Amino acid sequence: MTAIENCRTGALGGHVEACDDCGHWRIAYNSCRNRHCPKCQGAAARTWLAAREADLLPVGYFHVVFTVPAEIADIAWQNKAVVYDLLFRAAADTMLTIAADPKHLGARIGITAVLHTWGSALAHHPHVHMIVPGGGIAPDGTRWISSRPAFLLPVRVLGALFRRLFLTRLLALFDAGKLAFFSTLAGLAARKAFLRHLSPIRKKRWVVYAKPPFAGPQAVLAYLSRYTHRVAISNRRLIAFDETG
Repeated sequence: MTAIENCRTGALGGHVEACDDCGHWRIAYNSCRNRHCPKCQGAAARTWLAAREADLLPVGYFHVVFTVPAEIADIAWQNKAVVYDLLFRAAADTMLTIAADPKHLGARIGITAVLHTWGSALAHHPHVHMIVPGGGIAPDGTRWISSRPAFLLPVRVLGALFRRLFLTRLLALFDAGKLAFFSTLAGLAARKAFLRHLSPIRKKRWVVYAKPPFAGPQAVLAYLSRYTHRVAISNRRLIAFDETG
């Protein structure tokens, strides 16, 4: 908050910009460059977007989202680095495994993935957005294999494998002593309690969202770029916030 409050004020110093022709000058104060500031990192986001757009292939793309249940989100809140890393890896391995299966696509695919840790209501909601081309390279590397125009991979199959990979690896992290529990979750430090906590979600369907981007992959990349280098709460939303909402 200190960085945001001081952003582009005299507290961070500044410099004078002057015109050699007309003599007009102005003081430009320095930015805080904090990734949680709603005013900063715009240039970095544009650079990231340009680099990602340069990677796009002349094929159709799909927008895929992997989300974990609330029971996992609670654990992630207290073990962010470990569980977010697991979320990335399990989601990527799920996509690569099912895509490589000859019963589905039978190809090696590429993925651009971005982690979101909260939703539009500003509640903790970890999920991974992916931009995936509609096809991939054949196992022997000699040709391109295209997916169907409006179908990439079966989402129920993706969800089932994602659930299995994630829970198996989460339990391995627990057994390796890499998870910590505090406050209301302190009881999960006991293995039996931890397994009991996970039991309901072993039977629950883990939803994977996948469909072609309506406005093309560039639109989804532009959406993601707004969250990769800065917080998504605009100045307008901050100023409009009061005791009524």
